[in-house]
Formats: sequence, structure tokens, C-alpha cells
Amino acid sequence: MIKTIAIIAAVLIVGVLIFAATKPDTFRVVRTTTVDAPPETIYPLINDFHQWNAWSPFEQLDPAMVRTHSGAAFGEGAIYEWEGNRDAGSGRMEITDSTPDRSVTIQLDFTKPFEAHNTAEFTLEPRGDSTIVTWAMHGPNLYIGKLMSVFVSMDRMIGTEFETGLANLKTIGEGNAVGAS
Repeated sequence: MIKTIAIIAAVLIVGVLIFAATKPDTFRVVRTTTVDAPPETIYPLINDFHQWNAWSPFEQLDPAMVRTHSGAAFGEGAIYEWEGNRDAGSGRMEITDSTPDRSVTIQLDFTKPFEAHNTAEFTLEPRGDSTIVTWAMHGPNLYIGKLMSVFVSMDRMIGTEFETGLANLKTIGEGNAVGAS
């Protein structure tokens, strides 16, 4: 009986490992919202890492997180590094491309809880008096990521954080737009 259970468990484990290997080699998570404010109101909130504390959900993961800003003050060449608890992890972001009132591209490198190298992109598309804001992240899906995705949806997990961040950005952007009128 124990031998049969061990064989079944081994087959299930091997099955999960094989199934994980069939997952895609890349991932992409995308969320979008509409902000009732012009791009020039929203863009500085994204293009300046000093502003992220006001809206990024990742900033709230560890109140004692150590943050370091270097490089350019904002825009291309701006660098933000963090070292936090196990929820926040540690890593580095650098703005690699910035088009005023249109887009910001960020190289995102995690060092803890595991190493990962991804690209985050924010695009701003004017629509009358509003702006469609898209937050996307993509990168390689290494085997550990594939294995995790058997049990946890990366899209749901990260997408939920993106939705929170975009809602925060919307609140701040619309408040700034009202205040600017």
C-alpha cells in the first residue's frame, strides 16, 4: 500500500514538473485604466521615482524599506534601488526610455526573493480630456516561474497589484487635474 502511494506521488510530481516545462518561455502582464486628466498631469508621477511612494502598491509592502535614488533626478537614467523585507524583496529599476507625456520604459531587476530581469512599460494615450494609462511588464519565464505558474497565476497576482497602482494613479492624477483647473 505505501509503495503504491509513493509511486502515485512520484508520478504526480513528475507530471507537474513536465507540465511546467510546457509553459511559455515569456510572460506579459498588462492592465489599463482611464484617468480623467491630461497626460502632462500623469506623466511626471511615473517618470520620477520620487513620486512612486504616493501611488505604487509595491511601496507599501515594507514600511522600513531602504530606498536609494541615483542617476538622473527623473526620466531616462533615473535609478531607484530598494532593500526590503521578504514581501518587498530587493532590486533595482532604471528608466531606459522616456517620451514626455507618452511613455516610460523601465529595466526592472529583482535580486530577492529570487533573481529576475523584466521590462515595465507605461504608456499614456490622450482621449479628449482623459488619458488611457497602460502598465505592462514582460520578461523571460524561467523554469521556476513556469513551475510557480502551475499553482499561482502570475497575471492575477501581479495584475492585481497593477490594478491597485493604476487606481491610486487615477485618484492622484484626477486630484491634480482638478486642483490645476
